[in-house]
Amino acid sequence: MKESNGGVWDIIKTVFIALVLALGIRTFLFTPVLVDGVSMMPTLKDHSRMIVNKIVYKIHQPDRFDIVVFHATPTKDYIKRVIGLPGDTVEYKNDVLYINGKPYKEPYLNEFKKETTDGPLTEDFNLEEVIGRKTVPKGEVFVLGDNRRVSKDSRIIGAVPMDKILGKASVVFWPFSEAKIAK
Repeated sequence: MKESNGGVWDIIKTVFIALVLALGIRTFLFTPVLVDGVSMMPTLKDHSRMIVNKIVYKIHQPDRFDIVVFHATPTKDYIKRVIGLPGDTVEYKNDVLYINGKPYKEPYLNEFKKETTDGPLTEDFNLEEVIGRKTVPKGEVFVLGDNRRVSKDSRIIGAVPMDKILGKASVVFWPFSEAKIAK
């Protein structure tokens, strides 16, 4: 009789340890997120599921063109692409991105640009027009969705404070047929 009680107790301890480990990993290292909407198309599709690396930005700051998840409101997280880093100037002219006066290619937009025949994918703007500053403020990033015509991004919500960034969206795991490393 005592042996069966010991076996049950061992199972309970094992399940408890597994739950604590899973909670710890999800809380501090990685967490799944659901892409809600089309603002990151064609890179990320609506209802795709991704893994967010929560530890990477504890080690270093976001890099230009990283795809990040951040707290946009107390109840809503957004997923967007980092375009401007602290101190950068950001401008769009004739559907070309300029950072600090230098043009940048955005190969992740090529598919949408080919399909867009009724004007530019990204309307002209400069940072001062959209956030009221000439450069991205210290401790913040300027983000854009890849689907520029519908994205609610830094052009509307302003620059994103680094402390609001949850992590780097790095792996699409669902639907399985579209599993990939997000770039």
